[in-house]
Amino acid sequence: MHAKSRSHRENTSLFNNFRLEGTFCDAIIRVQDVEFQVHKIFLCNCSSYFLALFKNWSPSDKKVFDISGVSPDIMELMIEFAYTGSVSVNEDNVQELMQAADQLNIIDIVKACCDFLGEQLCPENCIGIWRFSNITLTYGLQSKAFNFITDHFQKVVSTEEFLQLSLEELLDILEKDELNISDERFLFRAVTTWIHHNPEEREKHITVLLSKIRLVLTDTNFIRSEVMSNELVRNNTACMEALEALLDYIAGGPSITGPLPPFACPRLPSTILLAIGGWSGGDPTSKIEAYNVQANHWVNVPNNLECPWAYHGTAFLNGCVYCVGGLDQVEYFNIVRRLDLSTYTWHEVAPMHYRRCYVSVTVLDGYIYALGGYDDDNSRLNTAERYKPENNQWSLIAPMHDKRSDASCTTFNDKVYICGGFNGNECLESCEYYSPETDQWTMISPMSSRRSGIGITTYAGYIYAVGGFDGNTRLQSVEAYNPCTNSWHAVPSMLNPRSNFGIEVINDFLFAVGGFNGFTTSCDVEFFDSTANKWYAAASMKILRSAVSCCVVPRLPNMASFMEPFNDLLLYDFGIESDESEDSEQS
Repeated sequence: MHAKSRSHRENTSLFNNFRLEGTFCDAIIRVQDVEFQVHKIFLCNCSSYFLALFKNWSPSDKKVFDISGVSPDIMELMIEFAYTGSVSVNEDNVQELMQAADQLNIIDIVKACCDFLGEQLCPENCIGIWRFSNITLTYGLQSKAFNFITDHFQKVVSTEEFLQLSLEELLDILEKDELNISDERFLFRAVTTWIHHNPEEREKHITVLLSKIRLVLTDTNFIRSEVMSNELVRNNTACMEALEALLDYIAGGPSITGPLPPFACPRLPSTILLAIGGWSGGDPTSKIEAYNVQANHWVNVPNNLECPWAYHGTAFLNGCVYCVGGLDQVEYFNIVRRLDLSTYTWHEVAPMHYRRCYVSVTVLDGYIYALGGYDDDNSRLNTAERYKPENNQWSLIAPMHDKRSDASCTTFNDKVYICGGFNGNECLESCEYYSPETDQWTMISPMSSRRSGIGITTYAGYIYAVGGFDGNTRLQSVEAYNPCTNSWHAVPSMLNPRSNFGIEVINDFLFAVGGFNGFTTSCDVEFFDSTANKWYAAASMKILRSAVSCCVVPRLPNMASFMEPFNDLLLYDFGIESDESEDSEQS
């Protein structure tokens, strides 16, 4: 195999040298008086345009071919690609190279440029890349750039590109169910910012723009005090009439029947948080709930798996959710199950080498890591292994320094960190990280508190250690680790103590889900906002859950299936204040 690859490289180099020497060349590509001697067969091999040009559009004896719309430097890159199969794409040449490759139908270069631009997407350039992909009709990049805009819209709004959007482009964004925003108040303020950037041209568009903002999902105080008092709106009769009608609609909230109109439908979340299994009502459960951060609401997820489990780990990888280890009240599992969210069906994959209850699970570079835990031989484990979906195989890695069950782990800077846990004798404050490059574990500074049943996650540039059990009490304290200084510092405590809970980061907030508070299993959920440096209560789950595991799932084709009808939520989950409050309370 290697000999063949070497031979291929040698032949490629040989024919490219023939091209540069003019040996055996049978055509000349001329661009702005610059001539490139080529072999037709090589250009035909990489481009249907050149195949048609040489075979169908030109006499067989024609030798010189003029190409317009392409610069000599870019043509040289494309000809080199035809011979070598490689091209250097960078920020300086990507747009011109992609346009030329699109013009000449060199699909592999177009793909290379799309891949490059897709990797460069950020709030500051995503609108420009979206516009560019519209021109070149590269639909994969177009979709990726547009999804980036809708997923990160709150950051996009603060960029110069946002202010340069056309009305049609802005309307296209505003009407999408997938637009990821904290609430519709933000959208109203963004629209007024866009108008004020060029008021002479844009003030007339306030009516159509306001119709795309789902103000029914805000509250009546906001509509009256900020929207209706806004000068743009106040001086527009059509806007004021529409808002009065909207207030009448809100006032009739609980009596509303039938499908909600578009202006009242919550946006689809760009990601959802799944709470899977756990201990509920004295027994393990197999129930799954999905949290819609846009609606601050939990919904039940269909689940055909009858086997309950708790003290397991979950991971999302390559479009599937994996549940790893745990127990069902009788048996300790080395079983690993994969959930297909498009069909809500489960499949078993290769089992782990060890049974692992109270296991710690995370994902790094396409691998699922399963660390420590407790097996059916009444022993705590320091063993570790990782799973590669491509070959459906678990492989043992170096063991940890400490035996750990009831620990928690995360990834940071291409390393796997694990903290706390229980070694069979005491709760642990020790922490260590694994480097896949060296297959070695390294101890780091211990936490300030012993923590078993802990939650560990990477958030806001630090590794957060949340809650847990110190051997005496359930904790609500939080601390954060800075890998650059190898030190821990205190973070504001949670609203509630909890151990054996789910922990995840979604929409730049750190969520703590369920757990045990020292007296009872909990359905309470709260989240930490690092910007405000404060914890807030979120909607509770529908059932009590301890020993629950959570994972975050990005945009799904069937995301709408995770939304319940919102008629009953209209006046409650969104804080909308009805003028008929007494009727609302009675309902």
